[in-house]
Amino acid sequence: MMSFDNIKLEKELYTTGKSFTQALEAIDPSENYKGTALEGLDAYQRQLKRFDIKVSGADSDTVSKFFQSSDSSALFPEYVSRAVRQGLVESDVVSRIVASTTNIDSLDYRAIESIVDEEATPNEHIMEGAYIPEINVSLNSSLTKLNKRGRMLVASYEAIKFQKLDVFTVILKQIGEYIARCQTADALTAIIDAKGSDVSTLTGGVSYDNLVDFWNAFAPYNLTTIVTDPTTMASMLKLSEFKDAVAGLNFHGTGSMITPFGASLIKTDFLKGQKTIIGLDKNFALEKVQAGEIVTDFDKLIDRQLERATVSCIAGFSPIFDGASKIASYS
Repeated sequence: MMSFDNIKLEKELYTTGKSFTQALEAIDPSENYKGTALEGLDAYQRQLKRFDIKVSGADSDTVSKFFQSSDSSALFPEYVSRAVRQGLVESDVVSRIVASTTNIDSLDYRAIESIVDEEATPNEHIMEGAYIPEINVSLNSSLTKLNKRGRMLVASYEAIKFQKLDVFTVILKQIGEYIARCQTADALTAIIDAKGSDVSTLTGGVSYDNLVDFWNAFAPYNLTTIVTDPTTMASMLKLSEFKDAVAGLNFHGTGSMITPFGASLIKTDFLKGQKTIIGLDKNFALEKVQAGEIVTDFDKLIDRQLERATVSCIAGFSPIFDGASKIASYS
């Protein structure tokens, strides 16, 4: 067994077609450390321990600690990726509106679309030789649009080498937060484009009666999630029916708001000023397609060329069942 403290770390670990950690795990499997003091650490974390690099907390090291040797510098791009991913996860909205995530290894993807026989009723018995209700599954006529989202670092190594990693992580997390906002916009755009002009009108504006009708129109699906702009969100929360003690406790405990009919509420600036409500059944509405994980300019990062190093992620979205999402607007 190769010990974690004598592994040669090279740029090539970023070019295997796997993530850096996956490539490192193939060389130094975590299962070999069961029952030891290193149990619970993955291969990357064991390398941080090897070089005594502390990336978080009040006693975190400076950025320069990664560049104490050629081996330790190979860990820096993975540190950047993980910090960005942490920011993406902490700001994540997409996971609350997608039914499935598909990972692909190319930039071409054709999603499937499904059409259900809505006229069939649950209490219909299928007699021998009788018609059986259908669900038609076919390839989408067009490719799923994939968008590259990210940021370019504009900083010299000299400017950041003495910065604490704990603080630098916060800066990198903002990149993840930005990617999360962009992907939320991409997901909602996919729904809006698919619905086209199929938009209902909330006559009289945001009222409880209108929202109940909107919820009721989802059958046989369930309205699990409402996404809207800040102004509309405020109007909804000011309705007397939304002033519920249980909902208030849930908001204080989790930061998430729910409606009297059980749908969670998501506020986004992407819809700012549009007076639009997007409702969906998150179990059936949308598929996320992701081309790999977070990608960095590992060559530049390892060589301390941070001036124009990019961090990005490629993803797209495709509706699955048309009836699982609806849009309403008001004036």
